[in-house]
Amino acid sequence: MSSLIAREGYTIIAGVLCSAAGLFVCSLLAGGSFAAVLRILAALTFVFFIFCLFFFRNPERYFEYDSNVLLCPADGTVVAIQNVHEQKYLKNNVKRISVFMSVFNVHVNRSPVQGSIEYLKYNPGKFINAMEDKASEDNESLFAGIQCLDRPEKIAVNFIAGLIARRIVFYKKLHDTVRQGERINIIKFGSRVDLYCPDTVDIKVKVGDKVRAGETVMAVFTN
Repeated sequence: MSSLIAREGYTIIAGVLCSAAGLFVCSLLAGGSFAAVLRILAALTFVFFIFCLFFFRNPERYFEYDSNVLLCPADGTVVAIQNVHEQKYLKNNVKRISVFMSVFNVHVNRSPVQGSIEYLKYNPGKFINAMEDKASEDNESLFAGIQCLDRPEKIAVNFIAGLIARRIVFYKKLHDTVRQGERINIIKFGSRVDLYCPDTVDIKVKVGDKVRAGETVMAVFTN
């Protein structure tokens, strides 16, 4: 069983907790108004520690494998469903479903399908608000192309950093096999994930829907 806290958060959580403890100890040694200021800082730092525990949570998700569906890759809100031409991997007209993750969402991302990773491309990029459409091309991102295991179709997922996020951590390597719903990535502190699928799929979500990685069905293959 995986840890209920994503391993990428261990160092940050430990550092924040140590800072809170250090500030509190210093407040005990200090005197007067300076001690009060240190206690306030210690309390605020401890609140941030609680937030970090919440942010890096890594819950278990359960879904029975179904080769006919595309699962949601990220927790958050559907902010766009568009017809686009994807040039990197699919090289075709496709449907793009964009999910925005706020700092309050789980940030561990999951594979929509069972298959093999055929394409990976990292873009250092910028840090535009992830809600904006141009963030898909301009921001720090990691683009993964996946060949479905039990179907002829290919899909792609683009993990995009936001204004605050500064690190995308992809757990897999090129040619690795992934299970449907398996944890494959985490983006730290606010971001967006774009799912690219064939334009023949039947989309099962709409803009404004709240979705959950590894549980919500985003689309169904129609052939």
